[in-house]
Amino acid sequence: MQKNINFIYFGSSRLSVIVLDELERAGLLPIHVVTTPDKPQGRKLILTPNVVKQWATQRNIFVSDPAKLDAAFIENLKVLTKEESCEVFIVASYGKILPSALISIPPQQTLNIHPSLLPKYRGPSPLPSAMLDDSKHTGISIMRIDEEMDHGPVIAQKEITVREWPIYEEFEEMMAQEGARLLIEILPGWIAGTVPERAQDHSAATYTRKFTKEDGQIDLAGDPYVNFRKIQAFHEWPQAYFFLEHNGKKIRVKITQASFGNGMLTIEKVIPEGGKEMKYADFLKGKK
Repeated sequence: MQKNINFIYFGSSRLSVIVLDELERAGLLPIHVVTTPDKPQGRKLILTPNVVKQWATQRNIFVSDPAKLDAAFIENLKVLTKEESCEVFIVASYGKILPSALISIPPQQTLNIHPSLLPKYRGPSPLPSAMLDDSKHTGISIMRIDEEMDHGPVIAQKEITVREWPIYEEFEEMMAQEGARLLIEILPGWIAGTVPERAQDHSAATYTRKFTKEDGQIDLAGDPYVNFRKIQAFHEWPQAYFFLEHNGKKIRVKITQASFGNGMLTIEKVIPEGGKEMKYADFLKGKK
């Protein structure tokens, strides 16, 4: 990186951390991190910071985790931006809509890393949606955020072609790394005012939605390639599953590992309801 760039980072997920790791490797560290509040986790419901807050804390980077991006928080952010000579805000998988009063604070506005070729796959779940649709020609967009969801002008894009679908976590890591590298490439020019932007073709926009646990259910008698993509896309959450009769009881069986070849789906590992992960073949033997 040719020069130090002062930026504030908004993120809350593992994808956010993967981007931060890439930025750090390029010598770019945020002066401040904004993330979401601690949440209760585990059986004892202990308040636990998310992975972004943990990442920042380990590097002694100050963190804000407001429950709401209200007027008081925005005023404080204005002061911080001015005091620290912050040039730009960077957003990657933050999970909240940023109000217009916030995105316009820094002199070079607010940029977002979005893992799709906008205007395709706007919204909260571009990666699993692309997997479910078998959209192997995909990519990364760097966009300037405006008041609408994933609507702002595009600064840069990189096309990426997937040959075979990995599990979701591997796809997410690859796309986050590519997004961070694209941002690193264009950021100095954006700060200098030499990188143009272009409006999206809003008539071509497609949208994604938040998935539920129920979306993970598959029909073993259904299309094997569709089932395989669902298993890969939902590998982390909500996990693909099916129901069957087991010892006279209907149980849920989660699929944790599968493969696809020659038009056939092979289920390799499962977690039966109330049990531990095991080979699917061993589960079927026990079922009999």
